[in-house]
Amino acid sequence: MSRIVFLVEEKSMKEVLHRVLREVLEKNTNYLVITHEGKSDLDRSIVRKLKAFPRDDNFVILRDQDSSDCKILKSRIRELCIEAGRPDALVRIVCHELESWFLGDLVAVEKAFSTSGIARRQDQRSFRTPDQVPNASQVLRRMIPDYQKISGSRSIAGHMNLNNNRSHSFKVFLDGLKRLTCKI
Repeated sequence: MSRIVFLVEEKSMKEVLHRVLREVLEKNTNYLVITHEGKSDLDRSIVRKLKAFPRDDNFVILRDQDSSDCKILKSRIRELCIEAGRPDALVRIVCHELESWFLGDLVAVEKAFSTSGIARRQDQRSFRTPDQVPNASQVLRRMIPDYQKISGSRSIAGHMNLNNNRSHSFKVFLDGLKRLTCKI
């Protein structure tokens, strides 16, 4: 039986995926999320892991862009997938970082931290296109001083509206995941 194997760079992304996958995947879809100790650890493990897993597994590699050129980064990861014999692996880049997805849904941030006034900022210029905010985690910490990466990700993800997020990279991730699940 095939499954979807997610390779992610950190535990906070795993927290978000568990929430998103509950809504997006069919109940009987088998999946595994493998976290890494950052981008370098993820990048070093791609070829080895893609070669080690059964051929009928489907891979999704999810990595933050940070300060890298998105197209070059995605191309480099695709090359690793080809080297591993898995050219069909779905590669998605989070622009710029996971917190950009949260800035795309300030209603979820407001609900997660029971803090009023945050959601109304969604129409401000910087939050209309959150993928263009290069320091999203710092922006989020200024709004929510108590924000911690793992627990904050879990809390915010629990309130996210998957159909109403302003992050383009989040929408691209969801679209790719939906196309992948149609093939399984």
